[in-house]
This record gives sequence, structure tokens and C-alpha cells, in this order.
Amino acid sequence: MNAIPNIITERVDDVPLLLEQMQRMGLPTLIDEHFPAHGNWYGRSLGWVSTIWLSSILSRGDHRLVHVEPWVANRLFTLQTVTEQKVERLDFTDDRLEIVLRRLSDDARWAQFESRLNQHTVRVYDLTTERIHVDSTTASAYTSVSQDGLFQFGHSKDYRPDLPQVKVMQAVLDPLGMPLATDVVSGERADDPLYVPCLKRIQQSLGRCGLLFVGDCKMAAHDTRAFIALAGDYYLCPLPQVQLGEGELDEALERVWSGEQALTSVFREQERGEPELIAQGYEREVPMSVEGEGKPQEWTERRLVVRSVRHAQAAEVALRARVAKAQHQVEALNRRGRGRKRFEDIEPLRQAVNEIVQRHRVEEFLWLRYDQHTTTRQVRAYKDRPAYGQEDRQATVEVRVDEEALESAVHRLGWRVYSTNQPVEQLSLEQAVLAYRSEYLVERSLGRLKGRPLSLRPMYVQRDDHATGLIRLLSIALRVLTLLEFVVRRQLKAEGATLAGLYAGNTKRETARPTAERLLEAFQEVTLTVVEGVHQVYRYLTALSPLQERILELLGFSSRVYTRLCTVSHEPL
Repeated sequence: MNAIPNIITERVDDVPLLLEQMQRMGLPTLIDEHFPAHGNWYGRSLGWVSTIWLSSILSRGDHRLVHVEPWVANRLFTLQTVTEQKVERLDFTDDRLEIVLRRLSDDARWAQFESRLNQHTVRVYDLTTERIHVDSTTASAYTSVSQDGLFQFGHSKDYRPDLPQVKVMQAVLDPLGMPLATDVVSGERADDPLYVPCLKRIQQSLGRCGLLFVGDCKMAAHDTRAFIALAGDYYLCPLPQVQLGEGELDEALERVWSGEQALTSVFREQERGEPELIAQGYEREVPMSVEGEGKPQEWTERRLVVRSVRHAQAAEVALRARVAKAQHQVEALNRRGRGRKRFEDIEPLRQAVNEIVQRHRVEEFLWLRYDQHTTTRQVRAYKDRPAYGQEDRQATVEVRVDEEALESAVHRLGWRVYSTNQPVEQLSLEQAVLAYRSEYLVERSLGRLKGRPLSLRPMYVQRDDHATGLIRLLSIALRVLTLLEFVVRRQLKAEGATLAGLYAGNTKRETARPTAERLLEAFQEVTLTVVEGVHQVYRYLTALSPLQERILELLGFSSRVYTRLCTVSHEPL
């Protein structure tokens, strides 16, 4: 009588690719080196537990601890074969994963690990470290607030001021968007004092001067700019009004309008190779100084006065729409009819008009004149009631657009002053504008951290050390994503080729800039089937498609990353 074979099916998907990528980055070794486990720790090392957990997060888009153990249990053979480790499901219980988070929350060890990982990644992938973007975000959670805890109420960038939050400061490398430093602080803190500690760690880990740090107006604090300049590095950021001298912007624009100052045009090449005008501007130099070591330290700052074409056009359309809407609503107050409020006195009418004007922020652009009309209407006699005259009072407002003030405001739209201390020989005005336009890199990085596939928000942890460790773990996952994406794009550019088949519903669509999410999605439904007979074990793996083999080739991986899982590979029925 023939015995019934035992059949096991495992979803392989993108797990071998992710684990191969993380081994190339040296993650298991580096984590074990900088976060030694307790003497009573048993099973797989902290580095391998963290690495396999990261593959689960990137593959599923879910960081919840309770789902990792069953995920591992359903892929034991795949994980054991790829990692060459004796992986057990009990290595990934939620209490052991909490230990991983507590280890990663150690600030001193994390700083050393982050620095070592930066050096290793830059060397292995031959990355240029010239331009770094810095920004912050917040992540909220359904938890309680303690006096000195990490979760605090503050200005929420998630538009959830009702929830406690933590603040995350991140610096990413241009052009791939890979995080170089990730700081986690309490949610009520302001952004300004967070820049210098983050920049110090980057300077120490990269071990070189001449870096260009790009940030928003919160990085423009005088002390932050002074720190960067005196450290031998460069900055590029827009200046808020408080950092400009009184009337400095008006004086700068007057030179343009009078024709005294010529403007330099900035063009950006579109996808079809056609240049598009995106900005115009000019620059001037300003001496800067700060007190340090008992004597003033000086440097020269370039002020770039730049007008963004699209921003000016969009702002003009929005301003004229606000003015027209406010004018229409003010005029409607004069109309009489059913359901409309009548204003008999000027003061209530003035209050209603002011509310409309202030709501639309158009106080400077509307000319208003109030008047009160009194008319007498004769009411005829009726029975015993004699005829009488009835007075009817109505307050009205006349509104006109102040075209001169409106045109003056339109001329000022889109102008902004940027500051940098990098010499013009290294960073021209055109290059500075384009460099700041790449600020989306850090915003995209933070968006990936909070959204899919890393899904930090909502945060399913309560303790401060767990939250810190989780954010740092997800920042490592973000490095994996950005490196996957960067390597494929760099190889496609070197070959002058494109990649097709990534877009569902349009398999012929080609792209030279595929995202890491779509690259990983291409490996869905790769399945391993293990048939255990009496005397022999057969393993069948879904045959890799040409697209999957092409992605592995672009990444520099062999198809053996997958084929080593089986002894027999065949086309699916």
C-alpha cells in the first residue's frame, strides 16, 4: 500500500531577494557586532532575528510583532535555506522581538552602528556623498502621555493634534534618498535645535568635509548655519522673514523692477528633452559672523533672490480667486430676499464684511464704502387704523477691487531668498535651484517610512524604548528599499535600457526609473512546494519569469538566489 506523501507549500515571493540584499549590506554581522545579546539569549543571533524580521516587514508591509512568528512558521524551509541558519519559529516570538527593539533603542550603540553602516554602504555601492537633505516629521500613536516620556502633544504633521506623537529627524543622501541618520525625540520639541546633533553624526560617520546640507527654512537658524560653515561644510536653505533684514526683500525686488539687476534664467530638462523655464533670479554676497572662542568667526554667505515661475502662477490664480470670491460674498450682503439677513445699521454690516474679508485674507485689495438709506412707505388706512408713513432703513456696502494694490502683490508672488555659503564655482545659481528642488527626496523617504510599505503609522507599540527601536529598525528597512531602487536605476542608465512588465494592466509600459515597491511586487506568487515521500523529498519552485530574472540581473544577483530552494523547477500547470 502506497503511503500518502506530505505536501508543504510556502510563499517565497520576494523574501530570498530581500535577504540576499541585506546580507550584501552586511546587516546580520553589523547588528551582532554593535548590539551584543545577553548571555542568556538562545537561538538565532540578534542580527539574524533582526534581518529576517526586516524581510517580513518589507514583504508584508506590516511591523506588528504578533504576526512575525506565524509568518516565519509558514516559510521555515525558505528561510533556513537562504540564510543557512537553523531558523525556528520560537526565535520570533513577540517577547524576543521586543528585546530587539530595546537593544536598538540604545543611543550610543545605535550611533556607532549607524556610522559603521554608512561607511560600509558607501564603500560597497560606490556612492557619492556630496549632497544631503535634512527634514523632520511626526508619527502619532494611540497611547498615553507621561511627563518626561517620548510621546507628547505637539504640532502634528499628520493633522492629528489630538494624538500623542514622536518627532523623527532624518538626513538622506542625494540622489538615492538613503537615510544616513535618524533621530527620534519627544513630540513637542521644535525642529530648530535638532539639526546640529544630526549633522554632527553625519560628519563623523562620513569623515569628510565639503558636504552640502539642504534643508527647509527651519534649518536657516543663524546658529545652525554658523555651525555648518565653521565645520568646513556648506548649507542651502530658504530664509524666513525673521532671518532677513528689515526691508531686505523689498530692496532686492526693487532692483529687479527698476531694471538695475538682470536675472538669470533657470531651465530644467523635461522627459522628452525639452528645456522648461522654472525660475529666474540673481545673487549677492553678505558678510556673516558669529561669536566663538572669544573672537568673531566670519564667513561669506550668498543670498539668492529667486522667483519660481510655477509657484508665482499658481499663487496668482489663487489670490485672484480669493479676491473675486470675497467681492462676490460682500456684494451678496446688499441683496434682499427670502432667507437673507437685512442690515439696518452700518456697524453690524461692517462686522459681517470684515469677517468675509479676513477669512479670505484680502484686506489690502478691496475698497469699501458704507452707506445707509432711509425710505418712507405709505401704509393705507384699514378699518379703524388710520394711514401712516413707515420708515424702511437699509445699510449697504459698495465694494471695488484695488487693482493697483492687487498688481503690486502679484509682482511679489513666487519670490524667495535662499542662502548658501558654497562658492559659485562649486554651486551656481542654477545648480542651487535644482538642488533645492530635490528636497522631495527626504519627503519621499519620510513618506515611505510612515506609509506603505513600512507603515510606521499607526504605531502599534506603547513603550518609549520600543517606539525608538521600531523607528530605527524601519530606517534600516528604508535603506534596503532605496538601495534596491538605486542599483536597478543606475544599471538601467548605464545600459541605456528600460524595464517593462512592472505595471499591471499595461505590461508593455516601459520605465527607466522603477520604484523598489514595484520591483518587489514583481516577485509575488513565487511558490515553493515540498513533497515528502517515503524515501525521497521533491521540491518544486515556480519558474522565474523573464522579468524576475532581469531584475535579479540588474541587481547583480544570480538566479540561484531562488533556484537553490529546489531540486526540480518546472512551469506551473
